[in-house]
Amino acid sequence: MSGKDLILAIDNGTQSLKAIVFDGAGSLLAKEQVGFEPYFSKQPGWAEQDPEVFWDALCQACQALWKQTGQFKERIAGVTLTTQRGTVINVDQKGNPLRPAILWLDQRKTHGLPFMGGLWGFLFKLARLDETIAYFQAEAEANWIHAYQPDLWENTYKYLLLSGFLTHRLTGKFVDSIGCQVGYVPFDYRHMRWAPSWDWKWRCLPIKRELLPELVPPGQVLGTITRAASMKSGIPKDLPLIAAAADKACEVIGSGSLDSSIGCLSYGTTATINVTHKKYIEPIPLLPAYPSAVPGYYTVEVQVFRGYWMVNWFKEEFGHPERREARKKGLTPEILFENLLADIPPCSMGLVLQPYWTPGLKSPGPEAKGAIIGFGDIHTRAHLYRAIIEGLAYAMREGKERIEKRSRTSINSLRVSGGGSQSHNALQLTADVFGLPTGKPHVYETSGLGAAIDAAVGLGFHDNFISAVKAMTRVGEVFEPDPKTHQMYDALYHEVYKKMYKHLKPLYQRIRKITGYPR
Repeated sequence: MSGKDLILAIDNGTQSLKAIVFDGAGSLLAKEQVGFEPYFSKQPGWAEQDPEVFWDALCQACQALWKQTGQFKERIAGVTLTTQRGTVINVDQKGNPLRPAILWLDQRKTHGLPFMGGLWGFLFKLARLDETIAYFQAEAEANWIHAYQPDLWENTYKYLLLSGFLTHRLTGKFVDSIGCQVGYVPFDYRHMRWAPSWDWKWRCLPIKRELLPELVPPGQVLGTITRAASMKSGIPKDLPLIAAAADKACEVIGSGSLDSSIGCLSYGTTATINVTHKKYIEPIPLLPAYPSAVPGYYTVEVQVFRGYWMVNWFKEEFGHPERREARKKGLTPEILFENLLADIPPCSMGLVLQPYWTPGLKSPGPEAKGAIIGFGDIHTRAHLYRAIIEGLAYAMREGKERIEKRSRTSINSLRVSGGGSQSHNALQLTADVFGLPTGKPHVYETSGLGAAIDAAVGLGFHDNFISAVKAMTRVGEVFEPDPKTHQMYDALYHEVYKKMYKHLKPLYQRIRKITGYPR
């Protein structure tokens, strides 16, 4: 391993794949990104993708990386992988896909499944959790495939998450990281293993144990790069592939947090607030704490499903003037949208947004819809744009308070990752809404960096995860809250935002009953 001092991190997101080279100090040395359409829809609400798109993007990104920086190739000591969560792929014995991948964005449901019987069914009904279990059954992609494509399900050799699919392509082994197990699969989140045979999840899903891959903890070797994978990607043959974790978990340690007093916000397609804990804590009953990118830790998470997607929605639906002006001036549209945000005062002149563009299971419930209140004749597109970001910050603050209540641990500072971390105004807004110092990690690619931290420990670059996080992460710019602005936000949050759902819930239920949407 002499002279091999670099790590190749593969980060497969929803709209692109990145191949990134890091050193043992957490410095990003090179990056190549290959974009793709996030999904195709054969029916409204479906989100599918040809799994070969992901593999081809991986190979293209790596080959482009070697062309850009060929001198790094021979210095790569190991490879690591992080991916979007909850995307599932049915494969045959050779690892070939039997159908398109169903993405985490997919909204199809399998209604009418019989509720589980026996002791579990009795206990869940007694605890008034029968609707929660029905939701789990309806949401599980495996139930839909089993119900509507039974022959394909019968011919499935392995049922994999995207991370397991790409791991097989790279190593030839059906194995995956414990840290990637986030989705509707029979995983025991408390004990970080496949659920025991008596667990209720096996009764809700058609999945058998033999359909699932073997699991390896983050920081350990999943396998080595095969000759076939090397020929396609250019990654040197026989390099070890080190287990990492799902993208959100990697973002947390890539942001520098192993401390439960630091809240990690991800302003990505799904907006989340995560805290790392040694103790297993469910932020909402039956919604688990997910595996951390560090063995023995948990990631406690609250999410807004269509989080920063709402910003892109605004740009697509209402941002034509900025996009047109950007083309004329040769600028990126984001610069003009940043100006749009800066031009509007805090609190958006009383415009308050509740960001439930996609309903949840609890807090909000499945009947929830988005809402905007406080409109007046002074309000413009720009006010709406700022209100969207303020609404997301309010929702993340609500998640913070839920985590604090469940964990009995105060969150005293924030780190922000994802697309929103590129906006200085969004970061200052976040600091003002929370009333907490808000730090921006030293690199934007926190998910890839978190995966590289796992690899650095697995390769022996650092003795343990605590020293690796300390050595490879650092805070860049810090945004301090403005006391007067925080006072205004705090009043709106407590006196308006937190009361909106309670007052609007009956109306949401009436809308659902009258229109059938959302089901």
